[in-house]
Amino acid sequence: MRDALAGRDVLAIMPTGGGKSLCFQLPAILQSGVTLVVSPLIALMQDQVRQLTSNGISAAYINSSLSYAEISARIGAALRGDCKLLYLAPERLLQPEFLGSILPRLAENPGIAAFVIDEAHCVSEWGHDFRPEYRQLAQLRTQFPSVPALAFTATATPRVRNDILQQLALRDPAIHVASFNRPNLYYAVRDKDRRTYTEILNHARNAGGAGIVYCLSRKRVDELAGRLRDDGIRALPYHAGLDANERSRNQEAFIRDDTQVIVATIAFGMGINKPDVRWVIHHDLPRTLESYYQESGRAGRDSDPAQCILYFGAGDIRTADFLIEQKIDPITNEPLEDEQRIARHQLRQVLNYAQSTECRRAIQLQYFGESFTPPCGGCDNCTQPRELKDWTVEAQQYLSCIARLAQRRERFGAAYLIEILRGGESQRLIDRGHQSLSVYGIGKQRSVDEWRHLARTLVHQGIVEETQDGYPVAVLNKQSWEVLRGGRKVLLAEPTRAKRQKKGKKEIPAHSLTPDDALFETLRRLRKQLADESGVPPYVIFHDATLREIAARKPRSPTELSVISGVGQRKLDRYGAQFLAIVRESTSSEADTAEAE
Repeated sequence: MRDALAGRDVLAIMPTGGGKSLCFQLPAILQSGVTLVVSPLIALMQDQVRQLTSNGISAAYINSSLSYAEISARIGAALRGDCKLLYLAPERLLQPEFLGSILPRLAENPGIAAFVIDEAHCVSEWGHDFRPEYRQLAQLRTQFPSVPALAFTATATPRVRNDILQQLALRDPAIHVASFNRPNLYYAVRDKDRRTYTEILNHARNAGGAGIVYCLSRKRVDELAGRLRDDGIRALPYHAGLDANERSRNQEAFIRDDTQVIVATIAFGMGINKPDVRWVIHHDLPRTLESYYQESGRAGRDSDPAQCILYFGAGDIRTADFLIEQKIDPITNEPLEDEQRIARHQLRQVLNYAQSTECRRAIQLQYFGESFTPPCGGCDNCTQPRELKDWTVEAQQYLSCIARLAQRRERFGAAYLIEILRGGESQRLIDRGHQSLSVYGIGKQRSVDEWRHLARTLVHQGIVEETQDGYPVAVLNKQSWEVLRGGRKVLLAEPTRAKRQKKGKKEIPAHSLTPDDALFETLRRLRKQLADESGVPPYVIFHDATLREIAARKPRSPTELSVISGVGQRKLDRYGAQFLAIVRESTSSEADTAEAE
């Protein structure tokens, strides 16, 4: 925030729910002029503007859901200086009329405080949710060189960060990278089979709270949402094939707690900032580790415990391969080889995550360039550890193969290394003369799957590095030589089918019980009533965490209520009396009961 106030370009990478919106909203309020926020999703714009206006901050959005008269009125308000934050899609901002006429007028009076590029990963072909329009935003730097640009994203690998810097033409930016670790989230991978639907149904019934189920196809979304409804679960579909009005109604029902479960396609961003999502299930494989981190990260944004479960089956690989093959040039009908190469590389990373026996949190954080020492205590591989076995000899054989090839100035990926170790006889191997290597055929005692498991684990443990250019080849590092010289052992958990939760065993700690659960539920009902009367989601009134603290502390006066986290002066004035009345009524009932006893 300090750099934003100083008028410096900023690139901030912060995890979902980490408060990145506050980092540009607060400077916008404190500075003169209007801050223009580029956002890719209508739902995201509406949600942020709703929260800002509920706190008395002048904000507005302009998108295709508005009439011409509404758009003109909002532009007029911005030109008069009556709007501190104006949210727009990149397509709107780059329209010739907006870029050539309206923006220069805003820059002159009341002035443009900053351009904020939210979800900045959309600028990179290496990130998820790539939006070509984002690459044109560098025009803003050319036309308004003195206006700072602030780029924010919740997911960005080092490669994507560099792409953002270049594509947005950020000048000597302050770069802030927060930890991606979300310790309140529990990660698990389970086998997809005929029991999967029953498990999802039982999860919705027993876990309680709001949940999201991601599916790969619209057809599966509709089928799964329908089955859940037939089995008594309040569930609605959400995908791009629905009528815009129906999609909007379903989203509103979810954020207003009128439905418990949203079943959505992973190919369509929801943009829902609902803090009290208690679980996210991926029925199908996500496209990339970045998209999985973001989609699963919609759970537990209020910092309370939440579960993230990924179902994985062999059929998912075939489906993913089919979709990758559909990446063709619409004019020439030729394969888009670069896009297919990138997609296959990203698919391998997702498969490595799903099939790994290593700490899932460590794998995710390593992907984003952050180190983490297991066990995390918050994933299936750490809470249900499998027996470790010594694979040092096999690791030395694998590393020796890399070293022998490096001496010949050759580098290959895991699949080819395994072919050499198992004594393959393919023509390419013969043509390259690799049958003469001393490591040729020394690994026949292990199956291909076992060698793949070892190769993945060596990468996850940092013993082998992989290039990230779409053609991943194995490279030795300092840790590799420690293993080769016998100074470090390699222990592997035996690969098995994902363990299912045993009956009666909790995978993640449940919410800490409040001293008065009945009071908490009464406060939630009051919150829902007030939210419906005001036309806002319940969490805009108070978060669950605030209600739990009220139920625990049982404040009797406005002063006691004001010290509870999440109760500012505006909300105290607006809602305080009603919530205090509920608390007083509850404590009076308790006193009467105690006296009667």
